[in-house]
Amino acid sequence: MGSLTTRGITIGYDDQGAGEPLLLVHGHPFDRSMWAPQLAALPALGVRVIAPDLRGYGESSVVPGRTLLEVFARDLAALLDHLGLPQVLLGGLSMGGQIAMEFCRLFPDRVRGLVLADTFPQAETEAGRTGRNAMADRLLAEGMAGYADEVLDRMIAPYNVRALPKVAAQVRAMMAGAPAEGAAAALRGRAERPDYRDLLAKVDVPTLVLVGRDDSYTPVADAEAMHRLVPGSELAVVEGAGHLPNLEQPAEFNRALESFLTGRGLLDGHRAGGTA
Repeated sequence: MGSLTTRGITIGYDDQGAGEPLLLVHGHPFDRSMWAPQLAALPALGVRVIAPDLRGYGESSVVPGRTLLEVFARDLAALLDHLGLPQVLLGGLSMGGQIAMEFCRLFPDRVRGLVLADTFPQAETEAGRTGRNAMADRLLAEGMAGYADEVLDRMIAPYNVRALPKVAAQVRAMMAGAPAEGAAAALRGRAERPDYRDLLAKVDVPTLVLVGRDDSYTPVADAEAMHRLVPGSELAVVEGAGHLPNLEQPAEFNRALESFLTGRGLLDGHRAGGTA
């Protein structure tokens, strides 16, 4: 665990393992603890896993108002500067995937490989902007607990709420414990995001598009569309999972990631169990 004070905020992060650096970006309204299965497993492959809390979440500073995806991406670049990493493998899930796309827009030379999990590239619709801002207002007025209860069986597949009670409890706790001000600021900023489809069509690094089979927020069809957009990308569908396959089916998620990293030569010669 570590922390960094930069750009007027403090960022909490985990930095585990040695080898090729992989920066993992969490979704909304979660925190870096969602990457616990990857922090535990991937270092054995020769991967250095870096998982920060985005501003407004977890142990990072809460900044009310509106947090644009560009702000999140620049925070991540500052973290990489602090760690002395000019280039990384970059992965993000849901909102984290959109932040990863924004990072690619701003800092294309800093991305060696890309993992886009359970996300989509389109700009927000007018109805979507209205809805996200209304939800931000609601979270500020009511807090996070009611929202967490309402969306739990969409964040993970409904059958996994019953079959994986510990995972369900973890996901609900992350959502209910998220600071309402930070979550609302992210919603308002995400409502203003640009369209990343043209960007994806020009991505020239190895890319994995990954999705849970039963994700209702970003269904398989969305992942297939992204896969078609990104030249030479790979597509992996995780069975038995919804919007959070890295938690619902961590072994399958990690296998898909390992296959991609090794198949594309992204581990830079590191062997399982190796170090930098």
